[in-house]
Amino acid sequence: MDIRTLREFFKWCTIINVALFILSAIMLIAAPDFIYNAHGQLFHMPREAFDVVLYSFLGLYKIVILVFNLIPYLALRIVEKK
Repeated sequence: MDIRTLREFFKWCTIINVALFILSAIMLIAAPDFIYNAHGQLFHMPREAFDVVLYSFLGLYKIVILVFNLIPYLALRIVEKK
């Protein structure tokens, strides 16, 4: 596997994960009550705790995207130019 293949892999991983992140954020902004009710049937927790869990999830997901997708992609771009 060469650097170009790895670079393309990380590029598409970043694009797909950012799209999923944006979709998740839009869903949480547009329909928070629907999401709470849907998950409330499975997990019984107060609304305030649910909001904290979802906010933490989005923050952690953003960090994971940066660390495991975007930064390796940028590093491969830098190495490829040298």
